[in-house]
Parts: sequence; C-alpha cells; structure tokens
Amino acid sequence: MNANLVKKALVVGTGVMGSSIAQVLAAGDIEVKLVTRDPKSSRAMGLINSALNTLAESGQVGRDKIPCVLARIQLTSDLAAAAKEADFAVEAVPEVPATKKKYLEQLGDLCDAQTIIASNTSGLDIFSIADVKRPERLVIAHFFAPAHIIPLVEIVPGTRTSPETVASTAELFQRLGKSPVVVQRFAPGFIVNHIQNAINKAFLELIEGGVAEPQQIDRAIKLSLGIRLPIVGVVQSLDFAGLDMILDNMRNSGKISPFVAEKVSKGHLGAKTSKGFYEYQGRSETEILRKRDELYLKMLAYLQEIHAFDPV
Repeated sequence: MNANLVKKALVVGTGVMGSSIAQVLAAGDIEVKLVTRDPKSSRAMGLINSALNTLAESGQVGRDKIPCVLARIQLTSDLAAAAKEADFAVEAVPEVPATKKKYLEQLGDLCDAQTIIASNTSGLDIFSIADVKRPERLVIAHFFAPAHIIPLVEIVPGTRTSPETVASTAELFQRLGKSPVVVQRFAPGFIVNHIQNAINKAFLELIEGGVAEPQQIDRAIKLSLGIRLPIVGVVQSLDFAGLDMILDNMRNSGKISPFVAEKVSKGHLGAKTSKGFYEYQGRSETEILRKRDELYLKMLAYLQEIHAFDPV
C-alpha cells in the first residue's frame, strides 16, 4: 500500500482514543468512517470538535479548517460498508481480548485484501488473539492519548507482518505529522508502556511502603527527570552519568547488565569518552556537557514559565 494513496479510512471505536485517531486521519485530508453502535450519539463528534477548538486556541490549527475536518468524519453503524471502502483500517475498541478478536477478525473478512489493519492496543498480543485473514497486513499502531497532540505512534509487527505493511504504516503516519517509532518485534508493553509499567510498580511500592506521598513523588520527578528526559531520554542519560559508574552500581546491587559491561570493557563510558550508548563524533566532554546544560536551562525556564511543577 502506498501511504500517499490512502484516501479513505475506517476507525472502529468511538471512545476518547478512537475519536482522537479519527481526528488525526481527517486532519490529513482522509475521509473517515467512524464505526459506532449508535450513529446518532453526539459524544464522539463533540470530543473531536472540542479538541479541534483547543488546537485552534493554541494556534495549532486555523478555525477556518475545523468545519473541513469535521466534514471528513462520518459516524456509521454499517461496518461492512465502511470496511469495503477503506484503504486503511484502525481498531480502537476497549482492551478486552474477546472484543479485539471479534472486530479484528471481522475487518479481516470485510476489508479489501490490500487494506492494512492496524490495532491501537496498548499491550495485548493481538497477533495470537485474532486469526485475521492475510495476517501479513495486520500491525499494531499504538497512539498515545491525546492522539491529536502526542506525536509518537509505536509501530509493532507480528511474526507474520510484512515489511511492506510496517513501512507503509510508518509512512502514512509521517504524512499525517506523527513521529512513528518502529519496534523490531512484539514485546509486552512495547517501548513506552514497558518502561511506564516499571515506573508504576516503583512509585506504588514507595507509597505503600510509607516512603513518600503521591504529591511528593510527582514533584520530585517533575523537578528532576521532568527536566532531563525530554533532552536526553532514559538511555542517553546513562552516558552522562558515566557507564563505569552505572556498572559499579550494578555490581553493588548484584545484577550486572552484560550490555553495559561490554561497553565499559571497550572504554565506551559515555560523554567523558565521547562514546557510550551514543556516538558523540569525537567532541570533547566539555563541548557535550555545554550543549546538554544549555538545553536543560531552556527546558527549566520554560517549565517554570508555564507553572508545570504545580499540579494540573
């Protein structure tokens, strides 16, 4: 499928995510059939209209464009008719395996053989749950709420997903202004939720153990990681800590990462050696740290300006 040839799309599910995904597609000049059990319900279109107005207020979209986007979205209860016309189909129903299976298999039966079927699951192995006809066109396209604002879409293939399906899906979302990240293979939680799940486990242990209150935890994270992560992420941040120090901490805990140990054995210690998880093109440690610090200062100033350290 050529991403530029996608003119009509189908979204199954009219909740917050389904509505937001339909909005993203429609904003990209794609006609969208939004499948619902009750096409007379005003909730989905109300969510989309409200989101578009919020974008307009922030200058992200012109108010004159809103009627055009809304006009490209049509609510329908006729899944068969919508599937027959779709160049691209998205399943965005609740995270219930039986429900996912039902709709994905229906899409496999009803859609054209060339139509890519994408599931918006946040972690389910839909490749083992659903027996979809022509499984080479089944892929996970995981959006993050709100889908019309957050740039990331995780593209996750199954063992039978074709490289063409993965490439076309990524190209489509790039065309729509998103920033797709292609995961090499399916793993529970993919990238972000896998890491988020570990964070959730950690903060619940702190709360339940009487170590800190929820507000203290959020404030501590906002005032530290909240400034650093947008600049260096979770991996590159270790380059600035020093992989030799990270390895020492691992030895103290009794659990060593062979990947980190190999880096250290090669003398790739991070910013101080101009090579670690990242390659710094021979720049000196001073040069690397200066660039990092300039970005940190800009981030801190902006977060203070918008009062980001206060609860929403």
